[in-house]
Amino acid sequence: MSRHQYTAIIERDTATGYYVAHIPDLPGAHTQAETLEELKDNLQEVVELILEEKPKQKPESYFIGTQLVTV
Repeated sequence: MSRHQYTAIIERDTATGYYVAHIPDLPGAHTQAETLEELKDNLQEVVELILEEKPKQKPESYFIGTQLVTV
């Protein structure tokens, strides 16, 4: 089985304090959790579920970095 890496975008919801994540390369791959450890587990589970349905799904892009914009 070939392995692929996917980049998750993680943010913290200021209203709830939850960590929220999504994977741009996998439509439907999004989750939330109270801790980063729980979020990691949730992301692993959602990716595995998506790849069960579409096993040939490969990353379409690669993470380059972030840019802070100050206004």
